[in-house]
Amino acid sequence: MAGLAMISAIALPASAARAESFQAEFDKVFGKELRAPREVQPTVRPFVAPVRPVTTYGGTLEATVASLADAAQGRIGVAAMDLGTGRTVAVLGDQPFPMASTSKIAIAATFLDLVDQGKRSLSDRFPLMIPQRSARFSSAVAPVRPGTMISAQGLIELSITRSDNPATDALLAAVGGPAAVNRWMRKAGLSGMRLDRDIATLVRDDGEFNPATTVDLRDSATPLAMVQLLAGLHQGRWLSASSRSVLLGAMERCVTGKRRLRAMLPEDARIAHKTGTLNNTSSDVGIIQTPDGRSIAIAVYVTGQGGKPNRDYRIASISRAIYDGYLTESSSLRRTASR
Repeated sequence: MAGLAMISAIALPASAARAESFQAEFDKVFGKELRAPREVQPTVRPFVAPVRPVTTYGGTLEATVASLADAAQGRIGVAAMDLGTGRTVAVLGDQPFPMASTSKIAIAATFLDLVDQGKRSLSDRFPLMIPQRSARFSSAVAPVRPGTMISAQGLIELSITRSDNPATDALLAAVGGPAAVNRWMRKAGLSGMRLDRDIATLVRDDGEFNPATTVDLRDSATPLAMVQLLAGLHQGRWLSASSRSVLLGAMERCVTGKRRLRAMLPEDARIAHKTGTLNNTSSDVGIIQTPDGRSIAIAVYVTGQGGKPNRDYRIASISRAIYDGYLTESSSLRRTASR
C-alpha cells in the first residue's frame, strides 16, 4: 500500500472505551472523513498531487494516524516504531521530506563515529562557522567566517539542544562536509536520507520550492529512514555506549519544539528528540520513553497546514495518537497473554 508501511503484520484489538474516547476527541477537530495520503513525485519541480481513492487501513492506530496526516492542506509524513516489538506504522513513510535541522542528528553521529575510531576527541576544539551576508543563490556554498573556538562536546550540545547552526556547521566542517555524513549513513545501511548543503547555505537559499507541493531530494529524509536512524542509535548499533550517551543525552535536553512531539504527551513520558523548521515545513523526530519502559521511535514531517502553529499542532496530535495507540495495543496484548 503506497505511503503506508508496516513492518509487523500483527493487528491487535484495542480497548473499546479508550479507543472510542480517543477517536471522538480527534473527530471533533478533524472530522470523520478519512482521506488517503497523496503521492508527490520525487522531483525538484512544483507538482500537484492527485487525490487517490479512499483507502481502508489495517487497524485503529493506522486509521487514526492516516486521518491526522491528511495531505489536503500539505504533505505530512509519519513513521513510528515500537523498538521492543518492531511494530511500525507510517503514512507517506517512504516519501522524502526536508530534513531541516533534524539532519543534525546524523551530523553529530558522524563526528561521534570518528571519536570511536580514535580520529577525533570530544575535547578537540573547532571554530563556530558564522554565516556572512550574501545574496540568495549567489554561490554554491554560502560564505562563513570562523568564530569562537568551542570543544566538540560543546558543539554537539549547542547543535542538538539549541539547534545552533554555526555549531552544526563547525561539526560538519570537522567531519569533512556533507559527503562524509552521506558516507557514514551508507555505511550504517541507511537509505532514504541525504545531505547536500551545509546549514548556512540551506538557510540562505531556503524557500526555493514549496515543500507542501514539491519534493526536493536535496537535504531530505523519508520518515521511515529517520526512524531507522533513531532505532539504530537507541539500540547501540553504530556508536559506542559513551558516544550514544552523548548524543541521546543531548536530545533529551533539547529545548526547542515545546509545542511539537512533547506537547500532548503525559507528564511521565520522557522524550529525546530534535526539531526542524524551514519555509512552510516543521518537523520533530525522537524517541519516546513510556512509564512502563517501552521505547517508541517517531518521525513527523509536516508541510503547509496554513502556518507554523497548525503544523506544530499536527505534530503534537500525531505524537499523542501514536503514544496512546501503542499503549492500547500493549495493554491488549498483555490481557490476551494472561488468559
